[in-house]
Parts: sequence; structure tokens; C-alpha cells
Amino acid sequence: MRLRIGQGFDAHKFVPGRQLILGGIKIPFELGLEGYSDADVLTHAIMDSLIGALALGNIGTWFPDNDIRYKNANSIELLKTVISNKNFNEWQIVNIDSTIITEMPKLSPFIPNIQKSLANTLNTKIDNISIKPKTTEKMGFCGRGEGIAVFASVLLGSNSF
Repeated sequence: MRLRIGQGFDAHKFVPGRQLILGGIKIPFELGLEGYSDADVLTHAIMDSLIGALALGNIGTWFPDNDIRYKNANSIELLKTVISNKNFNEWQIVNIDSTIITEMPKLSPFIPNIQKSLANTLNTKIDNISIKPKTTEKMGFCGRGEGIAVFASVLLGSNSF
């Protein structure tokens, strides 16, 4: 079996007047994230890890923020575009491991729904998707409640040679 590892990162700041969306799930919170698309920081980091695993650039080269087609775009739909690319045909997700860094809101109650959303989108088992919410004990921009950062890693496997 061939294996490829990818790493992704994204961060967005909190702003009023937007919905908070993580992994395609709307999270009830008084602030949302600023971004050109829907600012789904988790989905963006996962997309970047998938694109990186196959050395196909980064999320910015696939979905530039100066292209009107991606203004307020649904990031789950963008993720579907990534995995439908012919370069992903022979690859399966072995697992995704992600860390969401934020002091607020508390995300633990939403993790099962986020995992289900991502597993359905990626056509993989829910237990292949790990999502770990973490705080920074009030240090840095995430700790001050200014935004959310996400790190994601993916392991892809292929039986073709």
C-alpha cells in the first residue's frame, strides 16, 4: 500500500454578524469568523491537508480570494470539489486528525455532528475523523478570544502502484 501524509492549517478572526460554521455545522455563538467564503476554518485546514498530501498546491491556489465564485462559498461544497478531482481517484482516507484551538465557544457537544458531516462528505467512516478542541489557557490570539485556529493532518492510502 502507498501512503501520503498531508498537513493543513487555517485561522480566522471572530467578527459580529456572521454564523460560526465548523465542519459544515452551524455552531450557536454570538460571533462568526471573517473570511471570503463561509470561513469554515476546520474544513479549510482539512482541505489544505488533502491538497498537500498529493502536492497539489494549497487552498489559496484552488480557491483564490479574488475570485467572485468563492465569495461566501459553502466550504463543504469546496471540499467536495477537492475530493472529486481526478488526482484523488485512487486514494482513500485512512484518517484525519485535527485540533481546533479556541477558548470559546465550548465545542465538545458539537463534535459528533461535525464528525458525521465530514465523514459523509468525505465518504469515509466517522471513526476515521478525529477532532480535538483545545484551549491555549488564554494565551495568544485564540486565548484572548479573537479567533480560531485549526491544524489538520491526513493520511491517504492507495493500493495501486
